Amino acid sequence: DDPSDFGAIAAANACSDVFAMGGRVVLAVNIAAFPEELPPEVIAEIFAAASETVAAAGGTIAGGHTIRNPEPIFGLAVQGVVDPSRIFRKGGAQPGDVVVLSKPLGTGLVTAAGSDADKKSAIAGMRTLNRAAAESLQAHHQFVHAVTDVTGYGLAGHGWEIAERSGVILRIATESLPLYPGALDVALSGHRTGGDPRNRSYVGEHLTSSASEAHVALCMDPQTSGGLLAAVSETIATELVDSGLWTDIGVVESGGPGVSLQ
Repeated sequence: DDPSDFGAIAAANACSDVFAMGGRVVLAVNIAAFPEELPPEVIAEIFAAASETVAAAGGTIAGGHTIRNPEPIFGLAVQGVVDPSRIFRKGGAQPGDVVVLSKPLGTGLVTAAGSDADKKSAIAGMRTLNRAAAESLQAHHQFVHAVTDVTGYGLAGHGWEIAERSGVILRIATESLPLYPGALDVALSGHRTGGDPRNRSYVGEHLTSSASEAHVALCMDPQTSGGLLAAVSETIATELVDSGLWTDIGVVESGGPGVSLQ
């Protein structure tokens, strides 16, 4: 509901695709649709927060496109650059890799049914760029085998994309997952977002689970401006976790492809 949060989260979310490929953000173009009755100062605050976030990502806003629309819509088209020999892709995870995640889970559940304090924490996380996490991976790029960002398909769905493209099983230790405050409580209450059933359908028979239903729901929860999910060599996993930017959430195993929640 806050214009600054709206603009900053949209920008951080849009920049994540570049960071997920190991790139450097260079340029962004605003794509906006606003109702005519929306106060100009609200629109200005959205644009300002997005510009500040793109600048923090290392890029520049270079204009955009604005149209009238009954409901406010705002996003960005982001361009970046990356050394062709250092591009991170979804395929390439290897048996024995450690699976690491750079942000907590639960944005969908918390923003839908969490307390005001819990929502505030999730909003702060959504405003946070994945730049530092991506740069920490680039510093060890030769040991990074697969990367994606966790957004609408949830952890399970985006984990499946890595598993499918790599021909492996991602085994996730759900008790180790980093969670936003209140996320587990909302999941335990039985509340589910509209994206939950769609994400379950997307993963389908490729998912096996011995985890609790609440933890499965957290893995299916659609994320906005979620973290990076990476499969990395055990050689660097401890260093990444010790940096405070990453959490060890599982391992890569041969077989499948599939995702296993435990």
